[in-house]
Amino acid sequence: MQLLISDKIAKKLKEVHQVTEAEVTECFSNRTKRPLLDDREEHRTDPPTWWFISQTAAGRRLKVVYMLLDATDIVIRTAYDPNAEEERIYSAMA
Repeated sequence: MQLLISDKIAKKLKEVHQVTEAEVTECFSNRTKRPLLDDREEHRTDPPTWWFISQTAAGRRLKVVYMLLDATDIVIRTAYDPNAEEERIYSAMA
């Protein structure tokens, strides 16, 4: 699995959300549930956008949003501290 983060997204992660690339990688490693498809009209992409909530090694919870290019390449769209509604939605899934 290769995480692809553009310079623009890396800058946004750092400056807007105070998230490091290492934290994003840790969240992928620490996932315990499957990702959810973001099928809202205004967020539809090709390929589709997926998201999950996971913890970093330090215990910080992040919502990670990404697209799968193929079996090995993952494009990070964003990552940030989830809000209560996102936590509720993700916690409710089996």
